[in-house]
Amino acid sequence: MSQTDFGYKKVETQEKETLVQNVFTSVASKYDVMNDMMSLGMHRLWKKSLIDQIRPKQTQSFLDVAGGTGDIAFKIYDETSQKSDITVCDLNQGMLEEGKRRALEKKYSNIKWQQGNAQNLPFNNNQFDVYTIAFGLRNVTDIDLALREAYRVLKPGGKYFCLEFSKIPNAPLSKVYDIYSFEIIPLIGEKITGDREAYQYLVESIRKFPKQKELCTKLQTAGFENVKYRNMTAGIVAIHSGIKI
Repeated sequence: MSQTDFGYKKVETQEKETLVQNVFTSVASKYDVMNDMMSLGMHRLWKKSLIDQIRPKQTQSFLDVAGGTGDIAFKIYDETSQKSDITVCDLNQGMLEEGKRRALEKKYSNIKWQQGNAQNLPFNNNQFDVYTIAFGLRNVTDIDLALREAYRVLKPGGKYFCLEFSKIPNAPLSKVYDIYSFEIIPLIGEKITGDREAYQYLVESIRKFPKQKELCTKLQTAGFENVKYRNMTAGIVAIHSGIKI
């Protein structure tokens, strides 16, 4: 049987999906609180920067993958005066339920919510103008397959955007970040959610994720053109983008 990474552990490939599901089921209700705590609120600026780069238009159709709690979808919705066609797709039902709850609170009634796997999306070919995935690609078992699926569901001329934790090129700063990540973040996770192991996995998954240029190569292999990336906060996160020609 083939194996893959689950953080720093090696697990059977077919097991990873279930293990990742368990992580997000455990932390769904506290997910956004933890994002604020872990990033010192920076995740809000990173997501705003993503929306600024997308420049969403009312005439476009959007697919936000691994976007269960609705953060990116809501920002697109607001940016387009609540008139755009937005679908949120997430593998984890608990995350989707949290997103639906938040949508009801905001009275956002026409966002579509679909359970589905990034590696086998339940959508037609050439269906969407914009595909977004924020802090979700590193949790996918087969990144290359997920990128090919993104390419498939985008219309010709459609744009792909991935916001994800990345690699800090500055070695001394990277060491400081490692100390914070491995010593502080799991402790915060334990205090807020009661699940230290979930955040230990999340920290490890960041370190196993491809570097910026490696992900660019993967996007190009999947068929995307005009592939580029933009580092933010010294490379702690990066936005990768590409176009389906």
